[in-house]
This record gives sequence, C-alpha cells and structure tokens, in this order.
Amino acid sequence: MALSATLLVAGCASYRPLPLPTTPTPTVEAAAPFPDGPLTSEQITALVLRDDAELIAARRQKGVAEAQLLQAGLLPDPSFGGAILPLTAGPGTTFAWNANIQEDLRALVTLKARKQGARAASLQVDAQLLWQEWQAVGQARLLYAQIVSGERGMRLLVETQRVFADRTARLDRALAEGNATLTTSAPDLAALQAARAQVDALERQQLVRRHQLNALLNREADAPLRLADAPAAPDVDLAAVDASAVEIAQRRPDIIALRLGYRAQEARTRLSILMQFPAFNFGVGGGSDNSNVRSVGPQFSTTLPVFDRNQGDVAAQHATREQLHAEYQARLDAAYSQARAAVAELRQAERQLAVVRADLPGTRRAAAQAASAFQAGALDELGYVDLISANLTKQQEIVALEQTVLEQQVALATLTGAGLPAIDALPDTAA
Repeated sequence: MALSATLLVAGCASYRPLPLPTTPTPTVEAAAPFPDGPLTSEQITALVLRDDAELIAARRQKGVAEAQLLQAGLLPDPSFGGAILPLTAGPGTTFAWNANIQEDLRALVTLKARKQGARAASLQVDAQLLWQEWQAVGQARLLYAQIVSGERGMRLLVETQRVFADRTARLDRALAEGNATLTTSAPDLAALQAARAQVDALERQQLVRRHQLNALLNREADAPLRLADAPAAPDVDLAAVDASAVEIAQRRPDIIALRLGYRAQEARTRLSILMQFPAFNFGVGGGSDNSNVRSVGPQFSTTLPVFDRNQGDVAAQHATREQLHAEYQARLDAAYSQARAAVAELRQAERQLAVVRADLPGTRRAAAQAASAFQAGALDELGYVDLISANLTKQQEIVALEQTVLEQQVALATLTGAGLPAIDALPDTAA
C-alpha cells in the first residue's frame, strides 16, 4: 500500500507559484525585432497578430478549453472504503475488517454528452479568438488609413494656413500704412484663425491615433512609427459581397462561435436530461467478522428520484437554449444587414469621390491662372487668395472622401474577412 501511494503521488501534478509582473511590457525590450523603414498595411497586420497584448492573453483561453475537454473525457475515480475493527471484548477470536471498491456507472451514460459539449466549447473559443483577431486587424487597418490620410490632409491645411498668413501679413502692413481697414482685413484674419484651429485639431487627432496604433503593437505610446504613404485598400468584391450576404453565417467567426456555443448548450441540455436517471454505483466488497467468517460479493448503491430529479437544472438548460437561439438569430440578422449596408455606403462614397475628383482639374487650372495673373499684376490679391484657397479646399475634400472610402473598405473587409485569417483554419465547423 505504501508503494502504491508513492507511485500515485509521483504521477500527480506539482504546484509552482506564478508571480505577477511588476513592469509594463512595452518598457521591456521586445524579443521579436521590429521592422525598420516605413511600414505597409500588410506589415502592420502581421505585427498586430504577433504583438497585440490582448490577443496574446486571449490565446491563453485555448489552453483552458483544452483542459476542460480533457476533463470531460475522464471517468471519475473509483471510490474505495474499508474498516478494521479490533476485538475488544466477547467470544470472538480475531479482529474484524471490511473493504469495498465502487464506480459511478452514470458517468458512462453521460460521457458522450459531456465530451460533445466540451468539444463544441473548445471550438467556440477558436472561433472567438479568430473574430478577435479580425477586430484587432480591422482596428489597426483603420488607424493606418486615418493616420496616412491625416498626414496628407495636414499638408493641405498647412498650405492653406500659409496662404492666409501671407495675406494677413500684407493686410497688416497695409493697415499700418493706412491703405486698409479692419473691416476689409477681418475676413482674412478669421480664415487664418480657422485654418490654425483645423491644424491644431488634426495634430491632436493624429497623436491619439498614433498612440492607439502603438498600443495595438504593444509599444510605448510615443515610440516612433513610420508608415508608408500609400495605404493599400483591402481587396473587396462589392458585387460578390452583396450577392453572398445571405451566406454570411458560414464565414463570420462570431456567428460560427455562437453556433458552436449553441451546440455546446444542446449537449448540456441533453446531459441535464440524462442526469435525471438515478446515480448508480457498482462494485465489489467483502470482509471478515470477529470469528473469522469471511464473505465477498457485488455491491451497489443508488439514489431514489423522488424529490429533486434534476428538475431545476433541466428547466435552466432549456431556458438557456432558448435564449441562445434568439441571440443567434439576432446576430445573424444584424450581420446580414451590416454587410448589405456597408456595400451601399461604400458605393455611395465612391460615387461622391468620383464627382469631386472630376471637379479638381478645373480648380487647379483656375489656381494656376490666378497665380500667373497675380504675378503679372492682372489680378488683385483677394481674388488670388480666393482661387488658391478654393483649390486647396477641393483637395482637402478629396482627401476626406478618400479617407471615408478607405475606412468603409476596411470596415467591409472586417465584416467579410477579406485579407484576414481564414475560417478554414477552424476545424469541425460544418456541422
């Protein structure tokens, strides 16, 4: 018995403490190198999938799900009992003893349902992690597009500010010489202040966006981040997305996760039904009395289903299944509507961008002619500034619409999974 106990203890897991960290991760030098040079959208995507702290933490859920799947496939340990009763008085000749070993047979009945539920729950974790990766990549792509477009818009705003600053400086000299009045200079001063306010607001917004992108990359907030100046839009076939929106349940990891969660709940509901049957323990027992009369034979014990009969758990599991059924239908309907709406909104933005781009050559010609006429003295300064600022405003409008198109392309790609980890990597989802 001592040897058996020693072997059992040797096979058990041991405990080791796991202390919490005291230093934030971004302050520690990263083990994986960070690329040099301007980063493209594809590089940002790969870095987020590699370094995002929330994704790294979420992936630990896989180990928990695998452990629960292992536990669901294990039968309970048999129970062992015994007693030694020394002779203290009476006609007996020796001490009495008894021993028995039993196993819960109901665990065999419920084994399949428990394994099915744990398997579905494990796959649900995979689907949830994949959807979280889609969301992280989508957010990084969106920030990337906003930062690059914001830099282009900043250059135009700074140029607009310079034009009004030059105009205001000339008006200030004219005021000092008595050749202008406050009434004539007020509109230009207001335009200069508005341009400065736009530049300041965009600078603050750009700083916040860079901080958010660095956070996704698990870096210091103010770490330098050079981005390529040409954000690549995700390749999304609008016609194909619109036509296949009704099949979105087969592609979206969050929808698949809900379906797998429902499958796990189906197994738990079936398990609650099986648990209505009485517990049944079967085994072998034997012993000896004080007169050394020995006996051995089968033993069993069971519960009588009179009061509980697992009625409360059965009702709770049925109600939970109804709730999950309704949640799945609501999420499926919302996903379908989102995909259709995203396609319509993107098409509208692309039409608006095409119209504004068609106007740009005219404003550029007018600005170029205004510059030539102003240099030749054939156009006053006010008219020159108005035409130059009109050209810059048109370019700002184009940049804003291009950013809107990029944002909507990123949103649609996140909804449909374009350029993202494929759902094919998730096994056993067809059922």
